[in-house]
Amino acid sequence: MEKESCTFSYCQKPAIVEHETDVLIIGGGMSACGSAFEAARWANPQKIRITMVDKAATDRSGAVAMGLSAINTYMGENDPADYVKYVRADLMGITREDLVYDLGRHVDDSVHLFEEWGLPIWKKAPDGHTMDGAQEAPKLSEGGKPVRSGKWQIMINGESYKVLVAEAAKAALKENREATGVAENHFERVFIVKLILDEKVPNRIAGAVGFSVRENKVYIFKAKTILLGSGGAVNVFRPRSTQEGQGRAWYPVWNSGSGYALGIQAGAELTMMENRFVPARFKDGYGPVGAWFLFFKAKATNAYGEDYCTGENFEATKKLYSPYAEKMGTAIRNHMMMMDMKAGKGPILMRTHDAMAELAKTMDAKQIKHLEAEAWEDFLDMCIGQAGVWAGMNIEPDKTPSEIMPTEPYLLGSHAGCAGFWTSGPADVIEATGAPKEWDWGYNRMSTVSGLFMMGDICGASGHKFSSGSHAEGRIAAKSGLAFILDNKDFKPTVTKSADDLAAEIYMPFEIYERYKTYTTAPEVNPNYIKPKMLQARMQKIADEYFGGVGTWYMTSKTLLEEGLKQLALLKEDAAKTGAKDLHELMRAWENYHRIWSIEAHARHIQFREESRYPGYYYRGDFLAINDKDWKCFVNSKYDPATGDWKCFKKEYKQLIPD
Repeated sequence: MEKESCTFSYCQKPAIVEHETDVLIIGGGMSACGSAFEAARWANPQKIRITMVDKAATDRSGAVAMGLSAINTYMGENDPADYVKYVRADLMGITREDLVYDLGRHVDDSVHLFEEWGLPIWKKAPDGHTMDGAQEAPKLSEGGKPVRSGKWQIMINGESYKVLVAEAAKAALKENREATGVAENHFERVFIVKLILDEKVPNRIAGAVGFSVRENKVYIFKAKTILLGSGGAVNVFRPRSTQEGQGRAWYPVWNSGSGYALGIQAGAELTMMENRFVPARFKDGYGPVGAWFLFFKAKATNAYGEDYCTGENFEATKKLYSPYAEKMGTAIRNHMMMMDMKAGKGPILMRTHDAMAELAKTMDAKQIKHLEAEAWEDFLDMCIGQAGVWAGMNIEPDKTPSEIMPTEPYLLGSHAGCAGFWTSGPADVIEATGAPKEWDWGYNRMSTVSGLFMMGDICGASGHKFSSGSHAEGRIAAKSGLAFILDNKDFKPTVTKSADDLAAEIYMPFEIYERYKTYTTAPEVNPNYIKPKMLQARMQKIADEYFGGVGTWYMTSKTLLEEGLKQLALLKEDAAKTGAKDLHELMRAWENYHRIWSIEAHARHIQFREESRYPGYYYRGDFLAINDKDWKCFVNSKYDPATGDWKCFKKEYKQLIPD
């Protein structure tokens, strides 16, 4: 085929909006909202301009969009050093302890803000009973005692959690408009698809380009610093759900790996991209299990009522994965669940009825009714589809157990995963703990690209932030980004690529579709282009079969990875021939492109690390055990945008907090 170019001969040329700012926040989730709130506090007196760009509507953007029933990271009476130990144990011994400790010492301040903004947090009454957020009680900052569902988790009424956090961010942006005199600084329904490096200063970020998913407009942003918080990746692997349920997932379907792809293509160094998260969730509805395990004290067993984490399963697991098996982290529990499933002892059942019966022993009729309401509310707060599955299958949690299953893999760094970018850490923690000096290059959470800061899911090697931690990390990144601007006051971003060229690159799928759509009578089938839905199906099939998805019980190997990467290279070629008939398909086309970059980084890291560091998340069949002697280290990588080459390499791991 001839090389395609977009001259807007076939598709309508978009209006081009150029916008200059100082701080550009990309994303609208918890980290982005945290960064907007914090940045305004320090930027307004200096008349520093802040701009936020969000693919969605910020009120319901990001992983917390539907709501939550618990905040999973709150220190309270706990020591941040113990938080580091918890994260290290769950992530199989490797984490950037300086970043985790830094998060632990700041996260409570964000939670106190949430309550100040109106979030109902459950409290313990003086008599020990639970007050579920509706009753008057002292705030956490005033000494109120939260209802904990685990050591680090507190219960909330969280259906409107994200709305409250977004309101504070939007108010901060409004204050910044008033302080700086800019007309607009909050762009919703604008999808950033590419970062722009400065033309004069090497390895320096200068801006970003994207398009409206509602109007025929392309946006070009110039900025002195960028705070990147556009989330992890879902739907890179073939989901367990099929047909009408294809889009259902535990992690939000709009998280398309944009945070990873944008940073990779700008040349930022990655870390631990071999890591992924495979949560155990209620079957078919992907409902969360955390509250059931921690708050309701429910137990999961095989079909015979046996605990799959004991006996022969545990002894066999220790032989391959000690000393991490004994920690009983998320990945290890997954591994032993799958041992029983492979042995024909499934389905795995969450014994909700037993848990509720046990709790009801100390309750009167009114309290039991309230308990049943809480059981349903756990899903209504954060995964309404699971309540629909329960209702449709005649499941009453106080009478009937429910199946749980491990999901397809997700790439993320804020939950029980740590895939992301290598960033500079907090100087004071690094100095106090004797961490390697090279972990600090001046600005906390700045990537290896000057002026580009990472937060939330894409800040690597520091998982278990969850919602509150992501918000706090956004605030940390914002303060660092502002310090960077003040230290480089004379910098003015230079972008020499023309606006028309940038718009043409983004609108290429439109041009291709309009040029060739009449070649066949069925526009979906055409030798000159591939539609986004077809491309995604191919990508998911490659990832599932070669990179260790549900179809192979998360198993892969050197030879499988090599073949998968060959097929992915062909897919990338075909991605350049994507055709889009409307703005929705244009969005899907660019989301797919970002997913391909994300899954390629993931596969290359698994290929490089010759061990099964995360059993229950993935397995290298040719290196089935954990090998601390050779592989207790960070695996990092870098894509060179000038040459198109990838390089994977080891980075020293250092334990900072004693056991």
